[in-house]
Amino acid sequence: MRGSLDAIGAGAASSEPSCRSNERSVNIMVTCFLRYEIDTKKIAEFEHYGRLWIRLVNKMGGQHHGYLLPSEGASDVALASFTFPSLMAYEQYRQAAATDPECQAAYAYANDTNCIRRYERTFFRPMFE
Repeated sequence: MRGSLDAIGAGAASSEPSCRSNERSVNIMVTCFLRYEIDTKKIAEFEHYGRLWIRLVNKMGGQHHGYLLPSEGASDVALASFTFPSLMAYEQYRQAAATDPECQAAYAYANDTNCIRRYERTFFRPMFE
């Protein structure tokens, strides 16, 4: 999903998978991979935003795997990923985040600082031998 932080803050998930669409997928672990285009003059602000979300995702039942920030060169790309035990658990997190005061404050911080230009969200499921 490509979008603005307003869409994230509103809990919009229209192009995201739905646990109602495939009963079998409800119990399969899901990892959300995020690719951000950030303002390179606001990396400190983005780092603050990332620290907020690491704690919030973990608090709300997920496992955040951290952020990867630009290190050298002129890169404006940052990456993040987190996992929930099931798609249903992820959707419950999204619903809760839409009204949670700490989550709303994190969304507002990113909007106020304009540290994120855009993002893409992709979902993965594990495949084992």
